[in-house]
Formats: sequence, structure tokens, C-alpha cells
Amino acid sequence: MFTIKYRPKSLKDFVDQKEALAKFLEWYKNWKPGSKAALLYGKPGTGKTCLVEAFANDKNLELIQMNASDVRGKKQIEEVFGHASAVASFFKKGRIFLIDEVDGIAGREDAGGIQAIIEIIKKSKHPVVLTANDPYDPKLRILREYCELIPFGDIPVWDIEKKLREICEKEGIEYEKEVLNQLAKRSEGDLRAAINDLETIARGKKKITLKDLEVLGYRERERDMFEALKILFKTSSFMGAKLSIANVDLEPENIMWWIEENIPNEYEKAEEIARAYEALAKADLFRVRIISRNYWKLMRYVNDLMTAGVSMAKNEMYRKFTKYQFPAKLRYLAASKEAREEEREKLKKLSKILNCSTKKIKTEFLPFFKVLEKDKNFQKFIESLTS
Repeated sequence: MFTIKYRPKSLKDFVDQKEALAKFLEWYKNWKPGSKAALLYGKPGTGKTCLVEAFANDKNLELIQMNASDVRGKKQIEEVFGHASAVASFFKKGRIFLIDEVDGIAGREDAGGIQAIIEIIKKSKHPVVLTANDPYDPKLRILREYCELIPFGDIPVWDIEKKLREICEKEGIEYEKEVLNQLAKRSEGDLRAAINDLETIARGKKKITLKDLEVLGYRERERDMFEALKILFKTSSFMGAKLSIANVDLEPENIMWWIEENIPNEYEKAEEIARAYEALAKADLFRVRIISRNYWKLMRYVNDLMTAGVSMAKNEMYRKFTKYQFPAKLRYLAASKEAREEEREKLKKLSKILNCSTKKIKTEFLPFFKVLEKDKNFQKFIESLTS
């Protein structure tokens, strides 16, 4: 992945965020045991985690890292940081602790997660850094008292464009200048998103053009869908949940993919997740009946079940910050669009030659072809038919 391959290894490779970097370096310079932790906050993709990793490399520090969204409480946090916070590093000049997405455990104080982090900050012999998208979540109020807040702003368009140009040149990808500019603008200050989009449209190509941006059509509608999800999952009103998708310009099937992807991100109890998926499954059943029988009166049940049905599945509202995700299914479809079109064209050619449907070739013949694909003579025969 480009985001991993071109992750900054040193602060000299770090993109923008000069003010945040200066504040971080000042905090580290003045840090001593008992000092506050640094809480780096801002939108995803603005370099919070990368800064700490690059800094640790430059200073030859042992970086001990965890994502707070993946833990459930005090015990897991102490297993990672408890002993390490009290002893020196054997192989490096020192240690630095990084707890990513600390707002991801807001609302789990009953499991002791927030209090465990506070205890580590108070007792640690090594600097502690936290990251968050929303540091002002009410559930982080006590934790903020033990932190020095360092804001990360959106990365400017020209800096994102410069980084994309650098990646293209290193990968040997030719590009129309306007393509990189559009990718940078679409990202809205999120460098990681821009790099992911570049990789999506450049996969398997030697040159990218403005036409290639068509596969990213969902980007402009993401913000509306993220807002809709927030309303749908957080509201306790039946009507509020129904109206959450009123202004979303997506087909019901695509909205369902968004909801399906994010149910386990929002709900934590097994029975809530089960009820939500059951409501969504019923909505999809009605949707399929509409398509097969052309009975559009059922659409109101689709909308009610996939919105209010999912929303009412929770026992009570979760007041935590939830990082909603773009559906993996839609991302795959966008990334594989060209490959699927190429496959469709080849199936059409074979359909004329074999005098049968493309569906039959794909489901019945291709599995058999895969068995024979290692036979070079057979491979040449197939290529002669489709050339």
C-alpha cells in the first residue's frame, strides 16, 4: 500500500503541520516524569500518528504503541504499558508511548480504560502521547486535565499535491497535472485519503487522467453519508432515524452497505448488533422482492427497517465518538471496475464463440478452465479465441 510504503521515516519527510510539530518538540523538551501527556488531535489523515513514529525513529526511541479502539479496558492497557512505563529500554536511547484514537474508548469507563490511561500518565517514566479526532468528547473531560492539547489542522492542497507528485514520480506513473490537483482538493485536508485515492485510480496503469477520477464518485457523497450515519445511530427518535437518509443521494442498496459496515463500530452489545442486522436483513429481503416483482409499495418497509429498525436496535444511545468507515464492498467495486469491465468484454467474446450466455460461461465453464490454465497449449487456444 502507498500509505505504508511512503509513510515518513523521519521528521524531514513530514508534510506540513509546522505549528503542531513545534509545539510537540517543545512539549517533549520540557517533559519529565509526572508531566502531562501530549494529546494530538485533528481530522483523520493529518499526520498525528506519523509524527510520533517519525520522531521516535529520529531520536532512536523505542515506540510502544496501541490503538485504544481495539481495547476493552484497564487490564489490556496495563498489559501493554504497565511494566514498560516503569523500566528503561534495553536496546534504544529511551521509550515513548503512543495511544492512538483515545476517543475510541470514551464511554467505557466502567471497564476502567480512561482511568488506566490517567494512571500511566501520572506514573510513567517515559513520555506518553495520545491521539484523538474529537478531544472534546464529554467522556474525555477528566483525561483532558492530564494532557497538553496540540491541534493538527487540515493539510493544504498544495502540500498534498506535492506529495502525490512525488509518489507518482517514484512509481513511474505519468499523470495529467489536473488529476493530482483534483485528488488533493477532494481529500479535504486528509493526506492519507488522497494517497489511497491515488493508488485506487493508478492500479495497473502507467498514466492517469481526469477520466480515471470517475471511480471515486462516492467521495463527494461521503460527507453526507457520514452525517446521516451519525443521526441514524445516535437518535432515539423513530422519525429522526427515518429522516436521516432523506438527503442522501445514494441507492438503497448502497446505503445498506454503509449501515452494515458500521453497525459493529457503533453498537457494543451482541444482542444490539444481532437486532440491527436482523432489521437490515429484512429490509434487503423487501428490496429484492421489489426488484423481482416490481412491487414498489414495499419500498416504505425497506426505508423503515434499514433506518428506524437499525436505530431502535440499541438499548440506549452511545455517547462515544464513533469513527464511521467507508464500506469495504463499495471500495472494492470502485477499485476493480476496470478489471470487471475487461472480464465482461472477454465473456461477451466467448459467448458468441460458444453460443451460450455469459452467466453460464462464468459459473460453469470458468471453474473448469481454471483447472486447465496451467496447460500452455490450452492457454494459447483460449488466447486465440479472445484476440
